[in-house]
Amino acid sequence: MSKEINDRLKIFVSAYACEPGLGSEIGVGWHWVLEMSKHFELWVLTRESNRGTIEPWIAAHPEFSGIHFLYFDLPKWARFWKKGMRGVRTYYNIWQLCTNRIVKRTMQDNNIKIFHHLTYGNVLWKVSSYGRKQFFVWGPVGGLETIPAEYSRHYARKSRLIEWVRRATVKILPLNSGFKKRCKNADLILCKTEITRDHIPARQRDKAVLFTDVAVEKQPAVANADSKDNCAVEFITIGRLDAWRGFDLVIESFARVAKTHKNMHLTIVGKGADKARLKSIAENLGVQEQVTFTGKVSMDEYYRLLAASDVVVNASLKEGAVTVSFDSMAMGKPLICLDTTGYTRYFSNEYAVVIPRTGRKEVIDNLTAAMERMTNADERTAIGEKARNAGAQFTWAARGEEFKELLMANM
Repeated sequence: MSKEINDRLKIFVSAYACEPGLGSEIGVGWHWVLEMSKHFELWVLTRESNRGTIEPWIAAHPEFSGIHFLYFDLPKWARFWKKGMRGVRTYYNIWQLCTNRIVKRTMQDNNIKIFHHLTYGNVLWKVSSYGRKQFFVWGPVGGLETIPAEYSRHYARKSRLIEWVRRATVKILPLNSGFKKRCKNADLILCKTEITRDHIPARQRDKAVLFTDVAVEKQPAVANADSKDNCAVEFITIGRLDAWRGFDLVIESFARVAKTHKNMHLTIVGKGADKARLKSIAENLGVQEQVTFTGKVSMDEYYRLLAASDVVVNASLKEGAVTVSFDSMAMGKPLICLDTTGYTRYFSNEYAVVIPRTGRKEVIDNLTAAMERMTNADERTAIGEKARNAGAQFTWAARGEEFKELLMANM
């Protein structure tokens, strides 16, 4: 392919998860599409269920009307079994098979030479068989990070089994023909973590680069809480309540600090299968009155809770919950997190507390020390302000420019 720089190169983007006004991977897909559209002409394939929010948004923002959106879903009778995240992996892989003809026809009819598989960013999941044989940009992708048994033995039975299967899947990765084909076909692999990059076969690893999928977003007008005299230090942790996200580590650490600092509170935002276990941990440690489980909340409520917090904690044991981590920067909140070799490379101990993912006991000790440190108001203020200043260099616009430069350099 010619190395001639053309800011309006045509790119076909597969973005199963892509919708405005939401967080997590769906919001990530949306932001990527918006930023890419500033530099390239895009054809974006996403789910039909996203049309109802995408088209009104585009109508209200005509500067993005040049994006060509394509939509597809199986008929309702063929997807009655899928609801929310239930069945998502099976449906996603079926969706990839069914949309391959759309990818082929659209790319051929519009003379599009570049195929970018954006979401879902899991190296173990399917990619369009036609798209991956074009100039193929893959990612940002992850999915090869695992949780050691030292941690998972504390989980409920189903979660223990899931983690065992994940470890086994990664162990036999060299036998996964689909993964090997995708690595061979890819011209550029964007890896969320060093762990994923290190699992790319040696022959293809020169095509793999570290590239985080999230950035700092301009926050809506939500005022920070007024300064609080004799009020609790408010810790907040956010994400789907999956065992690997480390909410149990947060609760155990919080309970230790709460023994000497009664005036503390922890808010856990999200829903998921691990909720009953987490509530039981809080009760057994005697902090149930100081821990609030909000369940799933709206984006408006999410921003309100984040603004009202003093410290954000993300104890995810692998790449996860990164949206809130970058949102903490935008709001000038101190972040305590575990080093997952992914998004955490954008955070330094000057404006966050980045804890190595070592043994479980040592991690809890370090989380406890970090929370203890954050009971000091002056310390929180200083770190939060540094985080806000650092966030100015990690915006979505900067991420779009970074991707453009990387793509052009590899063509």
